[in-house]
Amino acid sequence: MSIQVNRLGDPAVRAFVSAVNAHDKHAFEALLAPGATMSDDGSDRDVAEWTEREIFSSNGHMDVESESDGGRALLVSYRNDTWGEMRTKWYFTVDGSGRISHFETGQA
Repeated sequence: MSIQVNRLGDPAVRAFVSAVNAHDKHAFEALLAPGATMSDDGSDRDVAEWTEREIFSSNGHMDVESESDGGRALLVSYRNDTWGEMRTKWYFTVDGSGRISHFETGQA
């Protein structure tokens, strides 16, 4: 059973999931701190290139199964048109201004 997005504990993470699921690239980019970084399965990736390929051009969607660490760690059933559906882990670092400075994802 998934958690409703509006019930996620961390406001920045809640906005991140909402932007991904709405395919709202502008809202997504506004959530990221300047110079934000990310990694996928332990490898650093270019945020703009990765998110375009894995989220926006491939209709990415996050169904959150559970959260921990105050809402900054998620277990997600993630799907997109490229890879289909898979269980993934997501971890977020939120800076003092409430923007995401780093996120990492990988298979769960």
